[in-house]
Amino acid sequence: MAPPTAVPTTPVPRRAPVDPNLDLEAEIRRLKRARNAVILAHYYQDGEIQDLADFVGDSLGLSQQAAKTQADVIAFCGVHFMAETAKILNPTKTVVLPDLDAGCSLADRCPPDAFAAWLAQYPGHEVVSYINCSAAVKALSTIICTSSNAVRVVKSLPKDKPIVFAPDRHLGRWVEQQTGRAMVLWPGFCVVHEQFTARRLLQERAKHPDAEIIAHPECEASVLALADFIGSTTALLDHVTKSPKRAFIVATEMGILHAMRKARPDATLIGAPPDSGCSCAACPYMRLNTLEKLYVALRDLEPRIELPEDVRRRALAPLQRMLALG
Repeated sequence: MAPPTAVPTTPVPRRAPVDPNLDLEAEIRRLKRARNAVILAHYYQDGEIQDLADFVGDSLGLSQQAAKTQADVIAFCGVHFMAETAKILNPTKTVVLPDLDAGCSLADRCPPDAFAAWLAQYPGHEVVSYINCSAAVKALSTIICTSSNAVRVVKSLPKDKPIVFAPDRHLGRWVEQQTGRAMVLWPGFCVVHEQFTARRLLQERAKHPDAEIIAHPECEASVLALADFIGSTTALLDHVTKSPKRAFIVATEMGILHAMRKARPDATLIGAPPDSGCSCAACPYMRLNTLEKLYVALRDLEPRIELPEDVRRRALAPLQRMLALG
């Protein structure tokens, strides 16, 4: 299977300077009204961006919101593959990403040419691609999944059809355990979730013996084996919101702690320490978006996400298959 053509993005023009005395939050709200724009933000964004957004969610929730929005402009505060997904679903709308360099280690580790060559080894396989991949990789897929619905997606496929799963090997392995379906796994991983280790988690549990360990399925199997609850970003938030427990060790990107603290101000929320010498697990790509860059994106309607129409159409079908599952 030939890979889709490379996906270009619009060049970034020279920007007009931003007045340092500007009330950025007020100006973003004003521009949002003037542009008939919607601001979508991932849970891994800084709290000040989450608080300004019209909708905050995980990849599945953001895809669902992007699919049904009536706005003319989508300002996507997340990473590049998320904004691409919004453009795939809304070809006539303007989609802006505050910083085009906000990429994703999973997407970057699965280039479409290499993926197409890898798929050639597995003819007749259904191709399940985690949404954390480029539009060009989505275009090579049978169906897309998120961590929220990966188990449901795999269970929806015919039992007599072999499956390849990309690009996250840890999520793929966890889905294999949940479904009993053996899959061929692309060897990718998230640079944030890969940093959590069983050793550091056990050290943290010793400090907080009454705390529940909750983890995202992008973590290594040894970390997931220690978790009291495993789930997507939204599932982790829902669990903390409803749990009678009063303390949680959270093994995922630290941005979710903002929403958790709003939902459970009475709880002790401890970010699981990564094994990297840093005290917190922050995605460097997510942190590239700032209030100032969001203001400029709405002001200038740049940088825009643009996709070749053949890639967009081919990527749309597997996305629609996912969304049809609910």
